[in-house]
Parts: sequence; C-alpha cells; structure tokens
Amino acid sequence: MALISLQEVSLGFGGPRLLDKVNLQIESGERVGLLGRNGMGKSTLLKLVNGDLLPHDGNIARQQNLQTAYLPQEVPQNLTGSVSEIVATGLEAVTTVLDDEHQWQRQLKVQQIISRMQLDPAAKFETLSAGLKRRVFLARGLVRQPELLLLDEPTNHLDIEAIDWLENFLKRWGGTLLFVTHDRVFLQHLTTRIVELDRGQLYDWDCNYTTFLQRKEAALAAEDAQNILFDKKLAQEEVWIRKGIEARRTRNEGRVRALKRLREERTQRRDLSGKVRMEIQADKRSGKMVIEAEDVGYSFGDQTIVKNFSTVIQRGDKVGIIGPNGSGKTTLLRMLIGELQPQQGSIRHGTNLEVAYFDQLRAQLDETKSVLDNVGQGRDTITINGKPRNLVGYLESFLFTRDRVHAPISALSGGERNRLLLARLFAQPANLLVMDEPTNDLDIETLEVLEDLLLDYPGTLLLVSHDRAFLNNLVTSTLILDSSGQVTEYVGGYDDWQKQEQQADKNASAALKPATTTQAEDSAGTSAPRKLTYKEQRALEAQQKELAELPKKIEMLETEQHQLAESMASPAFYQRDNAEITQTVERLKALEAELALAYQRWEELEK
Repeated sequence: MALISLQEVSLGFGGPRLLDKVNLQIESGERVGLLGRNGMGKSTLLKLVNGDLLPHDGNIARQQNLQTAYLPQEVPQNLTGSVSEIVATGLEAVTTVLDDEHQWQRQLKVQQIISRMQLDPAAKFETLSAGLKRRVFLARGLVRQPELLLLDEPTNHLDIEAIDWLENFLKRWGGTLLFVTHDRVFLQHLTTRIVELDRGQLYDWDCNYTTFLQRKEAALAAEDAQNILFDKKLAQEEVWIRKGIEARRTRNEGRVRALKRLREERTQRRDLSGKVRMEIQADKRSGKMVIEAEDVGYSFGDQTIVKNFSTVIQRGDKVGIIGPNGSGKTTLLRMLIGELQPQQGSIRHGTNLEVAYFDQLRAQLDETKSVLDNVGQGRDTITINGKPRNLVGYLESFLFTRDRVHAPISALSGGERNRLLLARLFAQPANLLVMDEPTNDLDIETLEVLEDLLLDYPGTLLLVSHDRAFLNNLVTSTLILDSSGQVTEYVGGYDDWQKQEQQADKNASAALKPATTTQAEDSAGTSAPRKLTYKEQRALEAQQKELAELPKKIEMLETEQHQLAESMASPAFYQRDNAEITQTVERLKALEAELALAYQRWEELEK
C-alpha cells in the first residue's frame, strides 16, 4: 500500500486552482523531486501532504499511523533555546505519557539524532548560522522517526559544504522523501522519481532529472503543435459562423454546437505563462585589465577574513567565489569593487568600469515603493541597449503582470523579489556585473534563462554562489575562501576545483610516501623490505591483474553509456514502447553506479 495517496484533490485561493483534480501516490523508499515554476503551488502541495491544509475537493488517504515531518522553506526566526530543547519539541506531538521510562526514552532519541546530525546540544539556536539552523530543524523532524520527510527548498542559504553534507545524509537515511528544490545537482543526485506541478495538474515522470528535461522538452513541443492546430480550427469555425444571413439560415446546427464546445475548451485551457526574457546592457567596453589585487588583507577584530590575496581579473573573465557561510565572501566582493578599502595591500581598477551589483540581502529594494517605482524611479520608459522601452512592458518580460507592477514590495514572494532585483540590475548599463547569491528562490526555468544570458554576456562577472551547476556552467575560474582567510584560485568551476583538489591530495600523498618509508626503515635499523608471504604475494598479483583490467572495463562501460545517451537524445527514442524506454533509463542508471564503483576501486588499487 502507498504511504499516501491523493485522489481527485482540488485546492485554490481565488483565481485558477493551484490543484485541479490531481492524483498522486508515494510509495515507501521513494525519493520524489517536486518541480514547478514559482507560484504554481509546490509549497501548498507539501502542506496538504503533511496535513496542515485540507483539500476543497477529493480525498487524501494515508497509511495508518503514518508519521510525517515537514521542513518549511524558511526556518522560524523567533525560536530560542538550546539545540537540545528545540529538537525535543519534535516529540511533543507524538509523546503523550511522560513517566520516568518514557522521559528517558525521549531523551535518548534526542541525544541520538543530535549526535547523528553532528550538532552541539548546548549551543543556542538563535546564535547559529542559517545552515546550522536548518540542520537543527531537520533534526527536530527526524527525531519523530517519520516514514515520510517533506522538504521545501532544503538547500536555500546553505553553503556548498552544508549542501554536500545534507545530500549524503539523506542518501544514507533511507526513508521516503518528497522535496522541492531549485538545486539541479541536488535533484540529480537524490531523486528516484520526478513529479511536476504545472497549471494545476500533476505529471508523473518516472525518471531522473536529465531524462526528465529531454522528455519535458518533447512534451512541450507536442503541446504547442496541438494548440496551434486547435486554434487554427477554432479560427476557421469562427469565420464560418460569421458569414452572411443566407449562410446562417442554412448552417449545420451540429457544427454550431461543435463550435460552442471548441469555445468552451479554449476558455478552460490554461496556457503556459511566458518565459522570463532578460537582456543585459553592456554599453561601453572596459579596459583589458579590470581588477588587480596585490597582497590584500582584511580582518574584523581577531578574525582574519582575507590574507595575502593577489589576483588579476581581465575583461570577459567570469569569476566564481566559494566559501563557507560567514567566511567573508561578500567582504571580499566589496573590496574587489571598491566599496570597502583593504587594511593591507592594494586594489587597482581598470578604465571605463561601469559596475552593477546584485545584493543577496536585496537591500537595494525600497520597501515603501511599488514594483514599478523600484525600477523606474519615477520614469515611464527606460533605455535598454540604446532603445527606449515602456517600463510596464519591460517588467512583463520578468513575469510581472500589469496588476502586479503596482504591488508593494512587502507583497512579493522571495522568487518575485529576486526577479525584481534582476530587472532593476539589468536596467542600468554595466560592463562589470557583481552578483551575490542571485539564484536563491528562483525556479529552475528562470535560473536557466539567467544562466544562458550570463554565458553570452560580453562583460566581466564576479559571482558568489552555492549552486554547483550554476558555477560549473558559467565561471572560467574560481576563488576558494576558507575560514582562515586563505584565498586559492582554480581554473574552471566547482567540479574542476574538486578534481584539482583530489589530484593535489594524491600528489601530496605520493610525495610523503618515500619519506615515511625511509623513516620506518631507519627506525627498524634496516633498509631491506620484509619478504611477502605466499598468501600476500598471491593477493598482490590478483590486485595487479585487476588494476590492469580495470581501464578496459571502464572504457566498455563509458562506451555503452555514451551510446545510450546518444540514443535517448533522439526524439525518435520517445516513440518507442514505454517498457523499452524504462529499461534503457534503468540501464543508464546502473551504468552510472557501475562506473562510480569502478573508479573507486581503481583509486583503491592504485593506493
């Protein structure tokens, strides 16, 4: 039996329904990624599943005594107390008897989950970073031992280290997950199945994220083609019905009824709202050298933020900045653009610099003004790349409707605020674009539009982000800032940094080996190695043989993986039998797992 089953469920709050007679089943052990544009109702669906909301129509069937835990998008800011006290509140809803034995069991559960989540039980919740607060709230849900865990944007405001930890923890946890995220790497690594909420309907895609993208593109193309044919037929029938009086006397009444049905169907159709359309102004080219930093240092009291940092950033560079929360990434950014003077060293700027700055705290938005006034500053038109544009039309390209442009900032969601800040940012010419966490709260589709826009941007980009896919796809080099203030520069994005780090660790280990061996030999008083036993010799030979054969095995697996990926990239692939598509997708998953194990084994044998 499914853990939870939604049957013909509907829910709305005025206007089109967020959920319109939807069906959904979640089985034990699944990790379901819930996708959809901002405002489609993903958070509402999670609250329905958790029991915080009741549907207007339909039924929700739950497995008997089903325990769920819900981690909302924003952790409440008014919570106070120790970590242990906050986590213990998760048991209040399920613990009714508090005799000595139950009290002891309760404390044991709390201690176990705090230990497992690597938290300090005595730490004050209100003093923790955003990432640790989310971890405490997750522990608060998990202490109930839920069968179903509901996560709404769990990676929001987490640094990369915290996201990696969460990803690995959820893989090991082994329970059932339903989660919303805009982090594409997190989604790809965790999901066993994808469910999409689109215009009030739920679509079940039994595949991973990469395959979903291919199938979704094909489905949208088919929908567009079908709508074009429908609209053409409706237009022809409307022309026919409006013919002269003579034609109307003899018209076919059946055809008139059919036209009425077509009109009703068109009225009920919910078209996909347009994509965000952005363009960046790069009015003047900057000089070839944009920023030069030499032996830069900065501290807050006893805490070193940056020390002995030097770099040269040239026109067209796209530089990513990565570091733990609180390590000083924003401080480094402000020093590089001249908003903050370094305490040691110097920073020199090139010529013709025009800077546009995206602030992650959105402090540039005036809460007392409307959407329109925040961008227009009293103007009705703005100039984009030398062409005048109506301000309302410009905001519509960022998905603000004509009614919404007059809304106060306080009425906007997190995603809408981010889109507004982007609209404000791109309304000014800039050849140095500085972006501090621009992807927070954006849906995946808007994020990909922004990514494509920045890829084509001819100016220079400084980017602070914890979005691994965003960094991989955009940046040409990466600055890694650690908690001691050391800044290290790497070529490429997040994955390139990881590979270079691993290679550096291998080289360091190799360099240390001879010295370690020599020391061991000296302490033993002899340079002659110990002779291997017969069993050890046989085991060594088997390992050497396995190591020699592994490259051929990996090559065969990669060839098959490439062939399957090429086959799935063809539109003809999705015209095959469903069983064949599923079998191919499953084989691709198995190949990914086999390759990971093969590479891991290769590394073990080489060591």
